[in-house]
Amino acid sequence: MTLFRLDASIRTHGSASREIADIVEAEWLATRPGDTIERRHLGVDPLPATAWAAAVTAGTTAPEEHTTEQREAVALAATLVDELLAADAILFAVPLYNYGVSQHFKAYVDLVSTDQRAFAQPFLAGKRVVLATVRGGAYGGGTPREGWDHATPYLRRILADCWGADLTVVEREFTLVGVNPALDSFTDQAAQMHAEALKAAREAGRALGDLPVPA
Repeated sequence: MTLFRLDASIRTHGSASREIADIVEAEWLATRPGDTIERRHLGVDPLPATAWAAAVTAGTTAPEEHTTEQREAVALAATLVDELLAADAILFAVPLYNYGVSQHFKAYVDLVSTDQRAFAQPFLAGKRVVLATVRGGAYGGGTPREGWDHATPYLRRILADCWGADLTVVEREFTLVGVNPALDSFTDQAAQMHAEALKAAREAGRALGDLPVPA
């Protein structure tokens, strides 16, 4: 079986979203040693900035009139959808950046959505997907910045509501505690949140690995 993993963090070391995703992946492999992990790292290898526009305009242009850029964009969108459809389970690691979704992941969603298989229907209907997402501060009910997290609701809407995934979200807040001195008073609370996130990641990974083997 195949797990498709996509990372959107711009950090290759010390990434909080990667830490969670690594645990989910490890639990998958513990249940399914030797299984295939397909990867895409948008933070390291971002999609071309002009690909979405090229794919959109290709959709309103006769195929024989497509430019090279349009043909490449359409082919890339198809590849992205192929990766998702071919996987038995999916793991997304997408941090909150500046109160919104990662630009790299937004570009990914936009390009995927130009493919007719993704546009016309919930093409991941019932497929198990884990979303690992992290936030530097705290945005829950009663906090000063309640409602400032504009990424997680968007991610849930796209992955679960639009794409139809059977979605599990593993979240961690206060990742900047210990980095930003202004947050030092929240050290104990952040440590508890960290521990809870790691526990949730282990549980999500085990559940993902419990998928029945196709006949």
